[in-house]
Amino acid sequence: MRMISTIGLGIAKNVFQMHGIDGQSNIISRRQFRRSQVLKYFAKLPPCLFARAMH
Repeated sequence: MRMISTIGLGIAKNVFQMHGIDGQSNIISRRQFRRSQVLKYFAKLPPCLFARAMH
């Protein structure tokens, strides 16, 4: 499994959109979370760079 090196996080009031990319800038994960799910998911990931997703 490829490791996520950078995460782009789109922030909204109740729904968050996450895109994870590897070291070669390939998207390897796209997920949508409710506010209550965000911390549970990210607590399980190894350290990586976070960036705010821009629209």
